[in-house]
Amino acid sequence: MRLGTIISIVASVALGLGALLIARLWLLPSHSAHSSTAQAATPAPEVPVVVAAIPIPWGAKLDSHYLKVIRIPPADTPQGAYANVGQILNQDGGPPVALAAMAAQEPVLASKLTGPGERQTLAALVAPGMRAYTISVTAATAGGGHIMPGDRVDVVYSHELPTPIADAGNGKLFGAGVLIQSVRVLGVDLNANPTSTQPAVPSTATLEVSMQDAEKLALAVQGGGTLSLALRRPGQGEIDSAAHAIVDDSRISHTPRQPRDGAPVAAARTNRPRSSADGAGVAVTVVSGDAATDIHVPFERAGR
Repeated sequence: MRLGTIISIVASVALGLGALLIARLWLLPSHSAHSSTAQAATPAPEVPVVVAAIPIPWGAKLDSHYLKVIRIPPADTPQGAYANVGQILNQDGGPPVALAAMAAQEPVLASKLTGPGERQTLAALVAPGMRAYTISVTAATAGGGHIMPGDRVDVVYSHELPTPIADAGNGKLFGAGVLIQSVRVLGVDLNANPTSTQPAVPSTATLEVSMQDAEKLALAVQGGGTLSLALRRPGQGEIDSAAHAIVDDSRISHTPRQPRDGAPVAAARTNRPRSSADGAGVAVTVVSGDAATDIHVPFERAGR
């Protein structure tokens, strides 16, 4: 075989191998991208979740006709969900009771059910770290009977303040202020159903409060004052700054609350002029805690 023919064959083979290598390098990125896209398009395996087959009312004892299993993506699974109906119905102590109403297709969560063997009592509704405290109320101090379980209220405390002997002839002195804000009503009388809609004239209200707030309520009751509930708008849970109101002879004045360091605060108690050796003026009541002291301020010192 001639040398030229051999060289031509070797050159052809080399060119063919080079073209094949270039083709592979060119097609590899697009093939990898296609593979990644195909993998991304493959949905993740779904997981079973127990949901309400039909609406579950508050207080219902669960059985199989209330429950069913659906499959959803793992990322959509809420915390406290159950994977099968047996986990709910086969608990020690028997099937649980619903602590909250649930709509159809709503996941059934552990936080919405009583624990194993628990009854549906008011204690099961109390949030961790909180306490249920009951106070006496009337129609006038509990929103006219329109306050229901599940509502949020402010607790207003009103009581009589001590009046100085020198001013005893001017009538009684009363003070009022917001004791606790935005607390949840757990029950009204024996009704703890948060889906209640029928107003009723109550005699007691059970509130969900912290241990410190329970102590405040106990001291307020022992102090001989009156506790009233102020109903809040749904979803309005913020804490507002509040003024302390003082009433004397049907005249109302508002003063800032007493500072935390115990410094007294002054309240303009009445605009009724007085006569004294220094001339006419106004009476100013200095309130420090439950103690009240009258100070006579001449008109020129009172800005008149």
